[in-house]
Amino acid sequence: MNQINLFSLSKRIKRPLILDGAMGSLLQQRGFKPDSAMWMSLLNQKNPDLIFNIHKEYISAGADIITTNTFRTNPAAVKSFSKINLKKLVKESVNIALKAAKGLPIIVAGSNAPAEDCYQTERTLSLNELKKNHHTHIGLLLENGCHLILNETQSHFDEIKIICSHCCKNEIPYIVSLFFNSELKLLSGEDLTKTLKYILDKNPLALGFNCISPSLLRKAIKKTSYLLKDFNWGFYLNCLTEGNNSSANRGLSCNVTPHDYIQVAAENLKGQPSFIGACCGSSPEYIKELKKFLNAKN
Repeated sequence: MNQINLFSLSKRIKRPLILDGAMGSLLQQRGFKPDSAMWMSLLNQKNPDLIFNIHKEYISAGADIITTNTFRTNPAAVKSFSKINLKKLVKESVNIALKAAKGLPIIVAGSNAPAEDCYQTERTLSLNELKKNHHTHIGLLLENGCHLILNETQSHFDEIKIICSHCCKNEIPYIVSLFFNSELKLLSGEDLTKTLKYILDKNPLALGFNCISPSLLRKAIKKTSYLLKDFNWGFYLNCLTEGNNSSANRGLSCNVTPHDYIQVAAENLKGQPSFIGACCGSSPEYIKELKKFLNAKN
């Protein structure tokens, strides 16, 4: 698939592309425990069939884009696990998704998360450490076959600048998906509008909003719709109980049902999103209902 013309597909089929749903919180719901800084990524080596089957579930549910289970295979997360070979881990993780998508018109997006916990306000890494982390991880994801880089849950402007500059300079197909607070500010304090303007100038494939609540998406769209109207954008929202954002997703209590999620998708179609998926607390059932709804609209 032509990476540069990725979202022309959305225009041809006259609906948003469907991104998959949660991986980490879904694994928790199915009884698997996270491995501290590496979250659920070690399961790519411990139980690759499990991850493969979840990718296939999302594809069967209707996903056009699946995301590699690499939210915590970045160098900053792996460094405390001395026995883990970073290059081998990323290769095996990407290969699972590629295998699930083999022979199908499925886009494989390489997940590149913040260097440290995505809800962490204060960073402990230096600027050089952040650069090395993102440059290395993005390079490994591409090298092993990802069609694009999904830089998700990004909430610190220094990291966003590193990612955008690197991807733009090296003509890497990428999306930046943002996480922000109720004041529409990044965790590092920058205004959402200022951040979007910066990203738009760096030639991404699309902008995204993820792991926020439906109510916060409404607030963000109201403020930034004039920036998004002529650009590819999308969202995949948190389906857990309000305020349940944490690296451990404690409780895993969902208050946004698949039916509720369809209502959120419906009210945002007028903004012509290029992609829609779901985030923490979701499952293939959400994607199945989303596909059914979007098909009915056509």
